[in-house]
Amino acid sequence: MAAWGWREGAQFVIEERWAEGRMDQIQSLAEELAAKKPAVLVATATMVVAPLAKVAPQVPIVQATGGDLVAWGLAASLGRPGGMVTGLTNINVEILGKSVQLLMEIVPKTQRVGVLTDPAWGTGRGLDAVQHALARYSLKPLVANIKRPDDIEPAVASLIKDGAQALILPANPWLSTQRDHILRLALAQRWPVVGPNRTFAEAGALISYGTNRVALYRRAAFYVDRILKGTKPGDLPIEQPMIFELVINMKTAKALGITIPPTVMVQATRVIQ
Repeated sequence: MAAWGWREGAQFVIEERWAEGRMDQIQSLAEELAAKKPAVLVATATMVVAPLAKVAPQVPIVQATGGDLVAWGLAASLGRPGGMVTGLTNINVEILGKSVQLLMEIVPKTQRVGVLTDPAWGTGRGLDAVQHALARYSLKPLVANIKRPDDIEPAVASLIKDGAQALILPANPWLSTQRDHILRLALAQRWPVVGPNRTFAEAGALISYGTNRVALYRRAAFYVDRILKGTKPGDLPIEQPMIFELVINMKTAKALGITIPPTVMVQATRVIQ
């Protein structure tokens, strides 16, 4: 916001609420923020946008990162949202296809790939995408659903039983809150893990591939600036991500005895030594 000439405290105040991945908290937090009569609401995921739009239908909402607002019925189209919701859509269908491609370039002998997902966060489209991508390489997808922390260890155990050799994690806010626990279990099995953003590679995943979330949040400030200056949110086109990051954790690669091919190394935006 400072880059757009706004001074926090003098010209605007930020009221933050964090659900920390707990779905049961989102509705009450949305109601709390709506009661503050905000000029603009900024949401970090589509599952947050939906309840905000319900409790504050007349307040402009900017999605900083999340799913397909059109598919969710929250916007008429990407080019002309037409309502009170706009922002950035972090559609991960193509991203997941690229994640599978990178995995196969690194560990081409892999045959069974585990996928952890939480259906409550609306990852069905992403799950379809990763299954389609795996099918292109004649890989067998092993899907395990988790809805709460107690589900993680049984889900990983089921993947072990089914013979998983690697793990892909689709972009999902709740899974991100459980990142360290999931990675600890996966690395104990010596699985190469592909994460959805750089925090996963930083925490020990072999690689991460996804959008530059910092860039998305900075871009969200552009939307807030325009709305505060009088532009209707429905007149601001919804943008798709343009900047992607491939982060490679060489410490993990060495621990797993994996050699990263030069064709993958040259694509890296960051290498963790």
